[in-house]
Amino acid sequence: MAEERRDSGPRSRGPQAGGSEDRPRRRFGGGGGRYYPRRKVCTFCMDQIDDIDYKDIGRLRRHVSDRGKIEPRRQSGTCAKHQRALAVAIKRARHVALIAFSQ
Repeated sequence: MAEERRDSGPRSRGPQAGGSEDRPRRRFGGGGGRYYPRRKVCTFCMDQIDDIDYKDIGRLRRHVSDRGKIEPRRQSGTCAKHQRALAVAIKRARHVALIAFSQ
């Protein structure tokens, strides 16, 4: 006769293993849909800035992380056109020693 062995590992779904019978189910945020964050807007487009000046340190600092890295588009919200110009301006400001290469 074959012995029947009951699996008592973490895959068992009984009340002892912490199944959903112990506690009621909670839903946060009105349901379990996907999270869509608010679309970020390019600050350069909003201020109608066509060319980014490498001497404008205050504006460039907002797009450089605390470790000295240029923030990516998905994090800062700048458009592709201004992100390219921003990268060139930050590199020029670093070369002229207006911004440090690393913090």
